[in-house]
Order: sequence, then structure tokens, then C-alpha cells
Amino acid sequence: MAKSTYIIGEIGQNHNGEVEIAKKLIDVVSEPVIDHLFGQKLMPMNAVKMTRRDLNEELSASEMVRPYENANSFGKTYGEHRAFLELDDEQHLEVYRYAKSKGLDVVETLCAKGCLSMLRLFTPDRLKVASRDLTNLPLLEVMAETRIPIILSTGLTGKKELDDALEIISKYHSDISILHCLSQYPSEYQNINLLSIQFLKEHYPQYTIGYSDHSIGILMPAVAVGMGAEIIEKHITLDRNMKGTDHRGSLEPEGIWRMVRDIRNTEYAIGEKAIFVNEKVQATRIKLERSVASSRTISAGEILTENDLHMLSPGDGYKWAERGQIIGKRALADIPANEVIYSGMIEK
Repeated sequence: MAKSTYIIGEIGQNHNGEVEIAKKLIDVVSEPVIDHLFGQKLMPMNAVKMTRRDLNEELSASEMVRPYENANSFGKTYGEHRAFLELDDEQHLEVYRYAKSKGLDVVETLCAKGCLSMLRLFTPDRLKVASRDLTNLPLLEVMAETRIPIILSTGLTGKKELDDALEIISKYHSDISILHCLSQYPSEYQNINLLSIQFLKEHYPQYTIGYSDHSIGILMPAVAVGMGAEIIEKHITLDRNMKGTDHRGSLEPEGIWRMVRDIRNTEYAIGEKAIFVNEKVQATRIKLERSVASSRTISAGEILTENDLHMLSPGDGYKWAERGQIIGKRALADIPANEVIYSGMIEK
């Protein structure tokens, strides 16, 4: 089986400002994943991801007071909306402890230097740099100084910006993962360009390469794993009809189960770079393959020729490539027409 994929369920702001919703999502992703077709228990998600913003370093003053009244708004201004959705450090700690109690890692996206205040309370398993902050080099520097493993998303930048970010972080440590990403919500398939995964693997072999998906559905993550992605990140929600802008592009519990199932089965299916007969098909091979058989009734003592032979199932006799072991040999007993010829029927 291929190396196990590190699957992150991105809660982001889909907790709608409530710790209890975050906990319910953690309950969902920590449940066993059963492939009902084969009755096989599969590894569930590995981690959940939260996002921490510092509103003092988030938006311009004019953006903070911009009217923001719509179906998905949690405040009259965009600043009020953002403030409503923000969990404080202590609430992040509560979510962290709950996730750890369920056996999950916790990844934290930090959107400003001030967000590092939460690290006085706990140490996330990984830190995440959102696509929009890949060029925020001062933020990357302070995050790298913690020496906590870092994940970078590339949804808004090219190779030059990625290289600049890596130069900053690698001064402090090399535990870096890079996620191919398209910051289009939802992502149109013609824009996703999954071959970027292979590009990243070829150009940055020292780092772990993955994929952060914003497409609708579960197909792209499994395909990405087949192309070598070792990390998958996907938005999750309890209900796509919940109030909020990210829910509609997220996976509900049934979709979460299906995506994880398909990723884990893709890992099994990748296998090794070789061609061979799997032991699981041996019985089928005998049943369905063809063997050299008599095309007419052959009497005892007759010499067999190629004109006396054709191919019939089952496949437990001589193969056509082995017909030389039959041609020119004498039949030891009568051989009825259309029967597989076995070694005991002809002279040695």
C-alpha cells in the first residue's frame, strides 16, 4: 500500500463562532470509516484545521466599517461579521484539547503575528500559512521561528513567491509541506491543474507535497492522491445549508466519509511499479483462461498435430505457447473432442 495520506478536515470558520459546532465536526471526522463493500475498517481523517485571525492586523479601517448585510452576514459591518466568527485563544485551546482526546492532530492557520499569542497555551501539531499570506514574509518569519512544522498553500502565487517563502522558513527548520491549491471557490475543473502536484514533487523533493481542494465533490482529492499528494485538505461542515459563506463548498458528514473512503482505497490501489499476477486472481485465472484442447476425437496411439488443437477453458492445462510439449506426442488413451489435454493423456 502507498504511504498513508495525511487528511485534514478544514473547519476554518464553519464553526460559525461556536465551540460546540467545532466539537461536533470533530466527532464526525473521528468516527470509524467502514468500506461497506468489503467490510474493511479504514483510517479516518488525521487532523482538523482551525483558523485564527487578529482583527487588528486583518483589514483596512475602511473595510472594517464597510456595510455587510446579506444572508450570510453575522454583523452589520464586515468587521462585526469577522469578530463574530472569531474564537479567542482559550476557545481554540478547548477545541484543541477536544480534538486530541479524539486522537486527531490540530493544525492552526495563523493570519497575523498577534495570533501567535495562542502558542503560550498550546502547541499545534502544525501551523498553516493560507494562500493569501504566502507573500507575507514578516508573518512567515515569526511562524518559522517557532520551529513548529509548517504547511504552505500556493493558491494565489507562483514559483517565485513560493521560493521566497521557503527561503525565509528554511532558515529556521525544514519541516515544510507545500500544498498545490487553487483559490477559486468553487474551483472549476479546467483550472485545477493537478499536474502541479508532480511539478512540486520534482522541484521540491525535500518537502512533503499535497493538495488543498476547493472543488465541489470528492473526486479531485482521490485523483490527487493517485498523482502523489501526501496531504489532502478539504473544507468540512455539518450542513451545507448553514448560514455562512464557506458551508456550500464544504463536505457534509456523508461526503466526508465518502472522501476518506475513496482516498484510503486509492492508497491501497496504487500498489507497486510492476506487472504481475496477483494471488487473488489465481482461482479466476484457472476458471477463465484457456488451455490447449482437442478439436476432434483423438484415438489412443494417434500422433497429435497442431491441426488437432484449439483453446478452451479452464486454464489449468497447457498454454498455447507450450503446445510444443503436445505436438508430435502419442495419445495414451482416447481423447474426446473439445476436452482440455493434460500431461497424463499423452506420452512423456
